[in-house]
Amino acid sequence: MCGITGALFFEDKEPSQALLKRMTDVIVHRGPDDSGFWTENRIGLGFRRLSIIDLKEGHQPLCNEDESVWIVFNGEIYNYKYLRNALIEKGHQFKTHCDTEVIVHLYEEYGEECVKQLRGMFGFVIWDRKKKLLFGARDHFGIKPFYYHYDAKRFLFGSEIKSILAADSIERTIHTESLLNYLTFQYVPEPDTMFRGVQKLPPGHYVKVTYDGSMSVHRYWDPMFEPVQRPFADYVEEIRETLKDSVIHHMQSDVERGCFLSSGIDSTAIATHMRRIEPIRTFSVGFEGPNNETGIAKQTADALDTEHYAKVISREDFFAALPKAIWHQDEPVADPSAIALWHVAELARRHVTVVLSGEGADELFGGYRIYREPLSVAPLARLPRPVQRLLHALARIMPAGLYGRNYLLRGTTPLEERFIGNAKIFSEDMKAELVRIGEEMLRTYRGPLQVAKPFYDRTRHLDPVTRMQYIDMNLWMPGDILMKADKMTMAHSLELRVPFLDVEVFDVARRIPAEYRIAEGTTKYIFRKAMEGIIPDFILNRPKLGFPVPIRDWMKGPQGDLIVEQIAASGIDDYINVDTVRAMLARHKSGKGDYSRRLWTVYVFALWHTTYMEELPKPSLAGAV
Repeated sequence: MCGITGALFFEDKEPSQALLKRMTDVIVHRGPDDSGFWTENRIGLGFRRLSIIDLKEGHQPLCNEDESVWIVFNGEIYNYKYLRNALIEKGHQFKTHCDTEVIVHLYEEYGEECVKQLRGMFGFVIWDRKKKLLFGARDHFGIKPFYYHYDAKRFLFGSEIKSILAADSIERTIHTESLLNYLTFQYVPEPDTMFRGVQKLPPGHYVKVTYDGSMSVHRYWDPMFEPVQRPFADYVEEIRETLKDSVIHHMQSDVERGCFLSSGIDSTAIATHMRRIEPIRTFSVGFEGPNNETGIAKQTADALDTEHYAKVISREDFFAALPKAIWHQDEPVADPSAIALWHVAELARRHVTVVLSGEGADELFGGYRIYREPLSVAPLARLPRPVQRLLHALARIMPAGLYGRNYLLRGTTPLEERFIGNAKIFSEDMKAELVRIGEEMLRTYRGPLQVAKPFYDRTRHLDPVTRMQYIDMNLWMPGDILMKADKMTMAHSLELRVPFLDVEVFDVARRIPAEYRIAEGTTKYIFRKAMEGIIPDFILNRPKLGFPVPIRDWMKGPQGDLIVEQIAASGIDDYINVDTVRAMLARHKSGKGDYSRRLWTVYVFALWHTTYMEELPKPSLAGAV
């Protein structure tokens, strides 16, 4: 696992070592073990290394035999041994045993099609000296990040935005449309970022940039579901076999490895498969209070016979880590569980360099409770559209909080309008009260419904549950789940691997009919059945908790007042009406509604603004690595 950076100039000018050093120094946490640079006219590549595989020979930038192809690579390729042997049979000569060199020779053999053969997580850039072409790619699911800045003079790229900001003359300006979407999604959806002029290469895409400055982005893979009616038992067996195989592949490393372990089925399934192969260490965190899940995690660890480590996070611990976490995130992600992830990564790094985790299972197998909604509102959805419109109009004039009102509203609202992913923090009406942005912008910007529309358009042939999963695969998962997973673990120089997000596992999951995923009043039904006899029985049907952060209660006390005062002092007055924020806190404290997630969303943006717009990001802000 590493950090990559670089620059391609569109004029005869060689990127300086000083430039590349600035771009790599700021991400030293991603690769504290080694650094490397390579430059020639117009092109420069920079690299920070966290040694995981082939500890002695994995130095980058790396090239082929005649130095016509150069690469910087962040990630892990789990089928690299198979690919290496196949390439040797074709006559390719290797000088290392690392997965990085496999990509180089794979590109020599197949060009841009090389990405379709990779099984793993990656963000990489190849410089093809003969074609004078930069070729960059991001993995299928978006596990590893890839950011870039492109203008008339240059193309800059990096594993983190802060590398790009460390280059000369990069203006730090807020992208207003991104802010408006962030207030609803709680993250900035791909391909935009909160910075104007900096974009994310979306998952399953590659980018080509020519010597003379033309750029094009292409999609090479689409996580499309294609349900196929087959016997339930056949899918159960396939899930068992492919997950086991994925865990085996994800355990490849030359360093110590462990597993995050919560109270749920996903991480337990991963830990169980790991423990069957070797003794392992497991790690969990919880919060003070009744929802502390470290007890269940310890019970699970005892049942699996792992060497277990746990930490209970206090309110003081939580807020002490927040400024450092914000710096590492690059852009605001208002998911409070990111701070829990920060703490469990910090705990794990004291003992291991690699951890496996259960991210992705909910999106693949239908694990979120909201996925049950299409079944519950089906009686309303089957009514003629005129009747639905009448019921919807009646529901809107019912008193707020009246029993059944919300059911009528959601059941008579088309799926494309009611679901844009797992989070929907501020509605458009709420934004109109909150933001200090012109009414014309609020009316005309590419809002949440427009962001989700292309994914709905591609899935008109699918059932509602599957369409919701596809939305989350393309928005929620890369924007929130994987973004915080990468940034919070790499902040501690810890490599996180996610065996559920494997192309072989997805190939099974995408074919499972919706009635196998959501059944008998539960989510992830077929996956639970597949894990029977594998994981402890007391875990099989536990409800999903995630990291239940008690911000609702914290904000009712003095912490809420402190948060609002920090918001007021953050310099976001040009964007956010702080009086509206104060009114939200007053209503929250008086019990007139739960405004904690909305307040948190504004608070994270405020802290991000203080860090990236009011202060220059510095490596020292990262704290101890």
